[in-house]
Amino acid sequence: MPEFLAPPPVVTVTVDRWSAGRTERVVDEVADERPVAFRYHGVSHVVMLATPADLEDLAVGFTLSEAIVTSPTQIRSVALKVLDDALEVDLDIAPERFSLLLQRHRNLTGRTGCGMCGAETLADAIRPPPTLEGGLRLDATDLHAALDALQAGQALNARTGSIHAAAWVVPGQGVVLVREDVGRHNALDKLIGALVRDGADLATGYVIITSRASYEIVQKAATVGIAAIVAVSAPTAFAIRAATEFGVTLVGFARPGRHVVYAHGERVIP
Repeated sequence: MPEFLAPPPVVTVTVDRWSAGRTERVVDEVADERPVAFRYHGVSHVVMLATPADLEDLAVGFTLSEAIVTSPTQIRSVALKVLDDALEVDLDIAPERFSLLLQRHRNLTGRTGCGMCGAETLADAIRPPPTLEGGLRLDATDLHAALDALQAGQALNARTGSIHAAAWVVPGQGVVLVREDVGRHNALDKLIGALVRDGADLATGYVIITSRASYEIVQKAATVGIAAIVAVSAPTAFAIRAATEFGVTLVGFARPGRHVVYAHGERVIP
């Protein structure tokens, strides 16, 4: 198989920039997004728009967070290839998981801001994971130090201003890993995939996302055993109900000097 060469995640364009009554023609950097098709054993499952970077992380994270497999060991291989302006990811998973996937009869088209596009049934869309427990604690001072440090890890967003980030924070260590994507769900899946591929223990830390906290963000995190989510924007009511039910600590409006705890605040140390 030829070497996989992903297109760059950032492209340059010539723009007319207007400021204070003056127009200047300059070169600007913008985030790219490409259709990415996920195929399992040669069968197409979902097409989503994503930033063309860290695609193996995205594939592994999506496959786990959507409960297509229940363990990283059930993902046997991931192969990437470029198809003109699109990208294709072929995954080989355990036969028993592939049989279950075929039974779900899902045919998804995932847009950048869409988390449940194309789920065929309510059972597919609203899939409660096991309730999370454990001794994770979030110290408020450390949490805000991690928020301050997150910006330094957002290299693509610093260039374009249009890319979400998901950061992995370990209490006492701060921000350990960051993944970026034009889609907030993709950023989280990339982070999950990177952590799993590195053998990280997902019970030992929590996620900061640079977006709102919606139901599917909570669902994805809980499915892989992440017990706390911190969002820089608001949660939805559905996300709060899900976090309460799934045992996930949910913090929103995490901004300099303030945050709001919406679910399972017993893990948060003021």
